[in-house]
Amino acid sequence: MTKAAPIDLRSDTVTRPDGQMSAAMAAAEVGDDVLDHDPTMRALEEKAAGLLGTAAALWVPSGTMGNLIALSLHLQRGDRFLAPRGAHVLDFELGTAAWLAGGMPQPLEWTAGPGRPTADLVRTYTGQSARYDALHTTLLCLENTHNGAGGAVIPPHEHALLAAAARDGGLRVHLDGARLWNAAVSLEVPPAALTVGADTVQACLSKGLGAPVGSVVAGSKEFVTEARRMRKMLGGGVRQGGVLAAAGLVALERIDSLAEDHGNARLLAEGLAERGWDASTPQTNIVLAAVPDVGRTLERLRTAGVLAVPMNGQVRFVTHRDVGKATIEEALRRIGRSDR
Repeated sequence: MTKAAPIDLRSDTVTRPDGQMSAAMAAAEVGDDVLDHDPTMRALEEKAAGLLGTAAALWVPSGTMGNLIALSLHLQRGDRFLAPRGAHVLDFELGTAAWLAGGMPQPLEWTAGPGRPTADLVRTYTGQSARYDALHTTLLCLENTHNGAGGAVIPPHEHALLAAAARDGGLRVHLDGARLWNAAVSLEVPPAALTVGADTVQACLSKGLGAPVGSVVAGSKEFVTEARRMRKMLGGGVRQGGVLAAAGLVALERIDSLAEDHGNARLLAEGLAERGWDASTPQTNIVLAAVPDVGRTLERLRTAGVLAVPMNGQVRFVTHRDVGKATIEEALRRIGRSDR
């Protein structure tokens, strides 16, 4: 008997281009993006900037590069930057914020809820000390949704308060919006409503939207001009980038479909709870489950044909466009009751 294929719930990055996206990539109008600015790449960047409410945008190979470019241009060596505890720029980008951008990270506790500091907490770090040997805090990095907090969202009014607190204290604001599209769909607001007050924003195309590679980093025209130079320094300049940008254009037409992933995440969480699992109620497409032994549970799941990953001492399941309702129901059948 043929063994059933594993159900991959490790991440929404495992999605693959479908026929429509592959056809768009094959038919893309291309040019040398480093020399002449590839026409399809230009179209993607203009569309992304419009959705994010910024003057301009730049395609980059990854969200990590997008964040690094923004931090490198915002920070002077030794500047302190603030970010919520467990933020991607702190825990999952191999220390590049400190190593390459030269920033001193300061984690902020989740005083307003999962993944969210309060504006008052931000204010405690603003204002420059007159001492020459004191740290200068110059940047606030927000993350929406917050991956480590299980895809938790920052509502528009809280984002605006955080950005205002930073601005009042002389700080710039960078938004890591790797899953900003998920936040917008969950909150039923345009993506631009979640970028108000941010100097720069990064958003991924290669997660739930299904593109095989790519993110955008966006801000003012002056920022993007410098970001393009920084991208080249980091080896991120591409030639016939339209092949990849075409996938991004198709992806941006699919933002509303993320609601299906959110519904499947709720179905998964409810099914886990019915089976005795201590599972979070998802706001978007990420479900966290507290278990006594993460390693043992992941191995049991793998043996049962369900792939997941560890996240902050819990098991993380992520729904995406390549797993539908029937697949989630099959995953629950394979997962079975909790070991607790």
